[in-house]
Amino acid sequence: MRRHVVLALTALSFACGSSDGGSRDDAGVVGGSGGTGGTGAGATTGTGGTITGSGGSIIITPDSGGPIADTGGPAFGDGGLPPGFTMTDKGGYKLGDPIPPSGTVDAGPPGGGTTRCNSTLIGVVRDMKDTHRDFERLCCGDTRGAVAPMLGADQKPVYAGTGPTNGTNNGSELMSGPAEFAEWYRDVDGINSPYLIYFFFVPGNGVYTFHSSSFFPLDGKGWGNQSREHNFHFTTELHTRFQYRGGETFHFTGDDDVWVFINGRLAIDLGGVHSAADAQVSLDARSAEFGIEIGKAYPLDLFQAERHTNESNFRIETNLDFVNCGTIVPK
Repeated sequence: MRRHVVLALTALSFACGSSDGGSRDDAGVVGGSGGTGGTGAGATTGTGGTITGSGGSIIITPDSGGPIADTGGPAFGDGGLPPGFTMTDKGGYKLGDPIPPSGTVDAGPPGGGTTRCNSTLIGVVRDMKDTHRDFERLCCGDTRGAVAPMLGADQKPVYAGTGPTNGTNNGSELMSGPAEFAEWYRDVDGINSPYLIYFFFVPGNGVYTFHSSSFFPLDGKGWGNQSREHNFHFTTELHTRFQYRGGETFHFTGDDDVWVFINGRLAIDLGGVHSAADAQVSLDARSAEFGIEIGKAYPLDLFQAERHTNESNFRIETNLDFVNCGTIVPK
């Protein structure tokens, strides 16, 4: 089955360098650089790029230097990739340390620097066993509507049904139910194996791109490749914040499941095990629905699942004005 993931956010400025001075008071999530901590217990923040925390969210915030400039510097592959990153078709990624069951996590300086995000976002990838009821055995079809239209209080998508979710492919079962879905984006000992991951985006004409036509960040890690050439079964989770400037659009094409939330509202729903699908959202056209106002900062949360062999492609294009470089939410 072909898998192709393309994520495009146009008319946005990706840099992780601006400061909105705001805060968000749920689950200890902190706003942009210079903002104050949320009211959630254990929230921590910092300005140097190296942030630790226990009992709350880990926030990666930029310094106050403003967005990085696209100066037409060295082309990717000629010195443009940060140290330790794996080169992809465009951009690169670096698998970080395993996330321990408890205790302090050090996310490290993003982008190979000491103070700036540059064009790097940090998230979590979780290796899943191919024996999990929702992975590999289930194919193929569309499960849009399987998650609730609002992000959960724990910043995870909420399963909308009470039992198995069927797709459009002759009604075949594609999601086993809420208990199994709860394991996709939560650390569960013996079920998944979580790691930090860094995505490096290449700048070009104001647009930042990450593209991998062979996206297998967990090869040889976690539960291993399970007798395959690559480790195919995993989920990806990203949490960040952006400054809404006006005129932004968000375009996604790909597979398998992808859910994108803007300000906690479901903006993109491409749930299912399927070939490439396409969705686009205009933030201006849906600003009332999302509850967003120009000049303010809002969260963007992305959840992806790679559930079935035999290809894995992942593409993101954006010029979004991010005001933090990533949040690792509490377990």
